[in-house]
Amino acid sequence: MFTAENALLMGSILLFVSIIAGKTGYKFGVPTLLLFLVVGMIFGSDGLGLQFHNAAEAQHIGMVALSVILFSGGMDTRYADIRPVALAGIALSTAGVVLTALICGLFICWLSGQAWTNIHFGLAASLLLASTMSSTDSASVFAILRSQKMELRHHLRPMLELESGSNDPMAYMLTLVLLQLLTSDGFSAGEMAKMFVVQMTVGCILGYLVGRVAVMALNRLNIDNHALYPILLLSFVFSSFSFTQLLHGNGYLAVYIAGMVVGNSHICHRRETATFMDGLTWLFQIIMFLCLGLLVNPHELWEVAAVSSLIAVFLIIVARPLSIFLCLLPFGRRITLSSRIFVSWVGLRGAVPIIFATYPVVAGIEGANLIFNIVFFVTIISLIVQGTSIPWVARRLGLSAPLPTDGNGFGVEVPEELGTELRENIVTDSMLAHGNTLKDMHLPPSTLVIMVKRGERYLVPNGRLALRKGDHLLLMSQKQGEAEIHSETGNGTADTAPPTCSAEKPMQDRKP
Repeated sequence: MFTAENALLMGSILLFVSIIAGKTGYKFGVPTLLLFLVVGMIFGSDGLGLQFHNAAEAQHIGMVALSVILFSGGMDTRYADIRPVALAGIALSTAGVVLTALICGLFICWLSGQAWTNIHFGLAASLLLASTMSSTDSASVFAILRSQKMELRHHLRPMLELESGSNDPMAYMLTLVLLQLLTSDGFSAGEMAKMFVVQMTVGCILGYLVGRVAVMALNRLNIDNHALYPILLLSFVFSSFSFTQLLHGNGYLAVYIAGMVVGNSHICHRRETATFMDGLTWLFQIIMFLCLGLLVNPHELWEVAAVSSLIAVFLIIVARPLSIFLCLLPFGRRITLSSRIFVSWVGLRGAVPIIFATYPVVAGIEGANLIFNIVFFVTIISLIVQGTSIPWVARRLGLSAPLPTDGNGFGVEVPEELGTELRENIVTDSMLAHGNTLKDMHLPPSTLVIMVKRGERYLVPNGRLALRKGDHLLLMSQKQGEAEIHSETGNGTADTAPPTCSAEKPMQDRKP
């Protein structure tokens, strides 16, 4: 019987089991979203019997979840990081998506014409199926790399972040256009082009404007309770998506751009806001994957297992690599061959293709349930095959590097307004060659050692503290941009300081 108490009980159990499963998968390098999907399938209609068959509700949940996830991804995208690879990332997220959908769609159309297959899609339906699977999910990629304590060389991380954060809008656009083509008569190429231009233009403009308004509101509104700042930002997340959709723009593109604007601006209480958004992103990811796992009927997947496996292999081995190499062709030797191979391999499919696959179901087109089951099966294969092999592929291609530390091992954070950054360093024999105290070491300018961790002990350093091999040093240094400003003014004070939160008065204005 469905009651509020039962819903809360089952929801809490699902969340608990998902987190435990995610912790286990994180340890062994398994994509956590795969485990969330599996948990949903175990508790679903073919498992423990939870009934959830409303594709429209799953689509609405996906819209809310993707808004938060894309905004959070935009906040984590730094202009300085993506600037060297911006053109390549944009090419992958636009032309790469189109080429992947076209190549894979033509293969599906050819496959449908074979007598030995159990699918019979026309060209438009084949392209629609391929379009739902044309975007990638790099969040799982970076979670896997972090679990293996790996970083990527050659600016691959920002390029993949930019691609994955901005290719969902293009896949969404292709899905809408093909749905419109299948459900209406006389939908011309001119109308398709007009729809594309309006969606992208309105999405970009409104995303930027909402982001700027959000920054102004966060910095100028005097809110005594600091815990309300993240909630205020959340209101801008949902308004950017819904307002853009009302004006026939691309809401997913708008929230991503708004997140980039906010993330690259000085805002009050950034640490608290980032922590809130990170936790909320994980919550919505779990809820979204659980709903999708509950929505599918696992026994129906076996009916499309063979053809879905063929599509998955073609997508992984042919369509994705071919589109990547064609898009990166103009960049010549600036992007190495090993980098191109790795980018081709990490075209991981996640929850977004499954969410987009609910659109044909809600629209009621012929073969919609078949499309949904194929996309679900292809996503599972992608997560198993590509998701579990990413660290091995990175090492084989010589692209892995140690994961840099940012001081979080000490549990210390500093306000962004100070213009400083934290990092860790481990004392080695070479560092002790000229002496074992801090005064004997040649630290970079504007760098201080503010704490030393020795085993389980934390020491406050001074010039006479004898360091040992293996000590962890917490270094605080001035950010490069701030240092340049200070050097230009010549007196250690920037001409233009970051905006002061109205809720936090400048030190000289405070009364004792």
